[in-house]
Amino acid sequence: MWSVGVIGAGPGVSALHLPTLARLPELFRVVHIADSGSGRAEELARRIGARSSSGIGEVFQDERVQLALICSPPADHASHVRAALDAGVAGILCEKPLATSVAEAESLVVACRERGVALLIGTNHLYDPGWVQARRLIGELRAPVDSVRVTLSLPPNGRYHRLVTEFAEGVESPVRHPPSGLPAHVQAGIVRQLVSGLAVHDLPAIRDLVPGFDGVDFARFVAPLGYAVGYRAGRARVQLGAVMRAEGADARWRLTVSAGESRVDVDFPPAFVHDGAASVAVRGSEGGVMVPPRSQLDGYEAEWLALAELLSGEAPLEYEEQLEDTRYAIVLAEAVAAHIEGPSS
Repeated sequence: MWSVGVIGAGPGVSALHLPTLARLPELFRVVHIADSGSGRAEELARRIGARSSSGIGEVFQDERVQLALICSPPADHASHVRAALDAGVAGILCEKPLATSVAEAESLVVACRERGVALLIGTNHLYDPGWVQARRLIGELRAPVDSVRVTLSLPPNGRYHRLVTEFAEGVESPVRHPPSGLPAHVQAGIVRQLVSGLAVHDLPAIRDLVPGFDGVDFARFVAPLGYAVGYRAGRARVQLGAVMRAEGADARWRLTVSAGESRVDVDFPPAFVHDGAASVAVRGSEGGVMVPPRSQLDGYEAEWLALAELLSGEAPLEYEEQLEDTRYAIVLAEAVAAHIEGPSS
């Protein structure tokens, strides 16, 4: 059994990782949770009999900690991964993104490789059994991928921030929709962050399907908070669309792949929900629909099981893949922002 130290105590930890690890008691046990001063770690730790602290000092001085779960704000990921490495952990699960620059990501991956530390970035859609099944079915179509489309309809910004940001107990984050008429550079900055924070869930799967990035066709900020992005990957076209709004369609997270005369739809469960794997539907040229059985194992459990395989040596340590996924996301986010800002930037 591996002992886990957690950096971060927001709902991403309480609603996702702690319940997931509780379902894998033969593999993992959380022994220490550290917050950034909110005080939430104490209550979370009390519920599971773990130790709590504020800041990263004590958690990495805890000799029981063998694995680090990094759930701090993205700007802190790199420094917290380095602190985990310096503490001598055997493995790290870092929430996306690993780093905010390619150089930073390269440095971290080199350090993990040199020390033989298992590294896994928490892009849970890549490990979702539904996506794994869909990827196999797409390969069996024996037709080149023509297009990939990801469509997101999400709760409004305030609800999203409450889910992914650490707040003190009882403190509500405000709904912060950007005002209308934003200058191009502000729109570019918002979309850069949304691509890095939302689109990144699916980018490793897209890169696996259609490797390469050959330029942005269109990119724009979508009010009240969202984006529409199109880019080229070899002969394939990729479209990413997301919107957060108070009213409208229910939450949806769909990835659609078109190959030849067939189409594969992958519907992921809403974020922060333990509801089994993504559902998959394959539509053929004659109008028939094939819906394979859906696994009850969700992507959050699957990513932790993947880390367990890395630690046990059952799976290879694919440092280069982790780096390439991170590089792809950063390069795309920067290209999209540059396209929105325009040639005068």
